Amino acid sequence: MITFYRAALAIVLIAAWALGSATGVLSPLFFGRPVQIALQIADWFRSGEIWPHLGVTLAETLMAFFSGTLGGVLAGLWLGLSPRTLAVLDPFIKAANAMPRVILAPIFAMWFGLGMGSKVALGFTLVFFIVFFNVLQGVREVSPVVLNGTRMLGASRRQLLRHVYLPAAMSWVFSSLHVSVGMAFVGAVIAEYLGSSAGVGYLILQAQGVFDVDAVFAGIVVLTACALALDALVSIAETRLLVWQPRAELPRDG
Repeated sequence: MITFYRAALAIVLIAAWALGSATGVLSPLFFGRPVQIALQIADWFRSGEIWPHLGVTLAETLMAFFSGTLGGVLAGLWLGLSPRTLAVLDPFIKAANAMPRVILAPIFAMWFGLGMGSKVALGFTLVFFIVFFNVLQGVREVSPVVLNGTRMLGASRRQLLRHVYLPAAMSWVFSSLHVSVGMAFVGAVIAEYLGSSAGVGYLILQAQGVFDVDAVFAGIVVLTACALALDALVSIAETRLLVWQPRAELPRDG
């Protein structure tokens, strides 16, 4: 039944949008028309125009996502296990996190050019801190009872890292990855806005330049669908890797 309710809600919202555009309650010039948006997406895929741009954006997003995740996990584990180092770096980390990182996009464009490098760099900064703080919190919340018991059994520092700290941090990592997926896309698209010759962000910018709101929404829908697909892959990986973690029962369809 949940799937039915979701589908029904989506249909109602789209129908209300289409009705509002058709009657003039929502100006098609600013809100677009669902039918035209769907036709635009179909035309992009039928003509093949979208594939090179989508490939560029996905490549940038995936590189930012994986590099930011790896960097966040390693830094979170390192500083979580080194309280003194964390105490020294804490004000600098907070300052870097407080900075609106989107404003770094022009700097990255000057440093790395208008190619993929600047897009990946911006996406990395958006993903890194989300993962880093979650891993850091996961390491901090390891049960002292578990730690002491493992030490009493003669576990080495490496064994503690592998069998205690990493499993404790993994649930926090996957929680952060669901947010990081969207942030990686945000970084790539914003950087494409500032300067690029390819990418879905570039297509949206071109459509905005001629005030083609249907194409703008079409680009947003394509990006959203890709982000949801990547988030679904993260959920599958989470289910398979965290089999040991108890889960609350969710309402079932039907």
